[in-house]
Amino acid sequence: MSDAPPDRLSVDPDSPYYNEAVLERGVGIRFKGQDKTNVEEYCVSEGWVRLAVGKTLDRRGKQLTIKYSGTVEPYWRAPEGGEAGE
Repeated sequence: MSDAPPDRLSVDPDSPYYNEAVLERGVGIRFKGQDKTNVEEYCVSEGWVRLAVGKTLDRRGKQLTIKYSGTVEPYWRAPEGGEAGE
């Protein structure tokens, strides 16, 4: 696996940009300088994120999202319980 997170990633298993191995490793998203925890999908090269909107569902039963444009910075999250310096 590469040292940089993928350019585009989705948490929806039906999406062609879904990657279970990457999601298990843990990807964090910094959007416009703030860490976001409700990102459903992102694209660095196009500069957008899809953020979940509350607990609202669309007509297919999936989480409702809104697309925002701006600077997207993905990063690898530190492993839970991992030692510092690894």
